[in-house]
Amino acid sequence: MVAGGMTNEMKNEDSTREQFQLWIKLEGIFRPRARQQRDTAFKRQPGSGDAQPSGVQLRCVHYTSAEAALSIIESKRIWMRNATCMTDYREVKHGFTILNKFFSDNSKREQFVRTLNTCAPGAALAAINLFNQWWLKIQFSTYVASMSEHDSLEDLHGRLSMWRAFGGNTARVAIVFNVPWSSGGARALNLIFSPVAYLTESQVHDEIYRVIENIGKNCEFLGSLDHQVIIASVFNMLVAGVTCTKHEGFREEREWRAIYCSNRPPSNLIEFSTEVIGGVPQLVYKLPLYANVYPVLADLDSARMFDRLIIGPSPYPFVMGEAFVVALEKAGVVEPAKRVFISGIPIRA
Repeated sequence: MVAGGMTNEMKNEDSTREQFQLWIKLEGIFRPRARQQRDTAFKRQPGSGDAQPSGVQLRCVHYTSAEAALSIIESKRIWMRNATCMTDYREVKHGFTILNKFFSDNSKREQFVRTLNTCAPGAALAAINLFNQWWLKIQFSTYVASMSEHDSLEDLHGRLSMWRAFGGNTARVAIVFNVPWSSGGARALNLIFSPVAYLTESQVHDEIYRVIENIGKNCEFLGSLDHQVIIASVFNMLVAGVTCTKHEGFREEREWRAIYCSNRPPSNLIEFSTEVIGGVPQLVYKLPLYANVYPVLADLDSARMFDRLIIGPSPYPFVMGEAFVVALEKAGVVEPAKRVFISGIPIRA
């Protein structure tokens, strides 16, 4: 290193930090509720304190069948399923219907376009037109892996409603992960990791008015950015609106989503295969959680993120516990025997 100069690593760190700060500000403008949800969730995490957000982790839990959990641990991959195959049969369409009602109203649409045109002429219509062109691809080519925000009070037993909702009548398991706030691995995979909003139509429309207000307050800043950055921000706002808005009745799930669009743009690190699930043949994209092959995924390695495993109500909890301890040890998890728990909720399996 030249005296008084910077190494390439330092320059890359500065560039990454600047990109992270820009992303935070843009999300606060165009997705204020998500920004608020993200901030609130991470501030609740143990040890967050005054630490830099990029160093904080969010405890998320994946409720699934014991068979699927064993596959995740052994393969270090989580399956991402098409959004149209999720439990909520109105996935994606629910959010689209609500957004479409807003932007189909000429006066409301004009208010949004006019406000953004003040900062970035033409960006609003360009983003809306781009979204409309991509709508079918977004609807049918969006793949999701779902997790739920996890509280420390659920460490021993899990959440009753989630045990009942996921895994069917089979043996069930909950895997708790510590997900990083800012992830280089997620960027390499072209993933969006976002909280789900459980909103009524009027609440969604109020959120868009909030975005319009934010645009007006930050017009000078937005005007200083590259035009394509603004278009991408509005486009991503609309995509998030349809993929991360659910019926208010699902609120107790407290869901977070890893979202992947197989053609916008695709990642060469994510493999796919055809699987039969519940008798339905379908494409499944496999989210890699290992760093030995792809070092860029170091912060998403499953052994590094693993917090604990909770075995749900089952006639065979101790047999399952023994099997999972062995699998976790082979997967590189430190002291797995101390991190496997059996839920004591007294319900029939």
